[in-house]
Amino acid sequence: MGDEIKGRVKWTGGTQFIGRIDGDNCAVILGDGGISPMRLLLMSVAGCTAYDVVMILQKMREPIENLEVEISGERREEHPRIYRKVHIHYRIYGDVNEEKARRAIELSQDKYCSASAHVKLSGAELTYSFEVVRG
Repeated sequence: MGDEIKGRVKWTGGTQFIGRIDGDNCAVILGDGGISPMRLLLMSVAGCTAYDVVMILQKMREPIENLEVEISGERREEHPRIYRKVHIHYRIYGDVNEEKARRAIELSQDKYCSASAHVKLSGAELTYSFEVVRG
């Protein structure tokens, strides 16, 4: 059985809420003045896979200098308005071997990234592309 994660969302008036996961140092503003929950879901997927790719490439001893992950999603028109398509583009900086970059992304998407797995399990088509930007 996995670790239980607890958090809370508190209404601050109007259409604004503040969310916090116990033990984390930051809070998230949802709604007015903040980010929508569905946009936060996209950011979660991007953050999850970015973490994986950096850690995997470092473990492979590849000279990664930076990473940017761009993500886009299309939602269904009908409720619930879940994502039907998500695309992730990885921009990897450094003299990184392209095959190892591809392998790191595949490992993230097929094995490690729990957030991507949730999106795929909801039926969304998840695609990705990447580029290596050298010096």
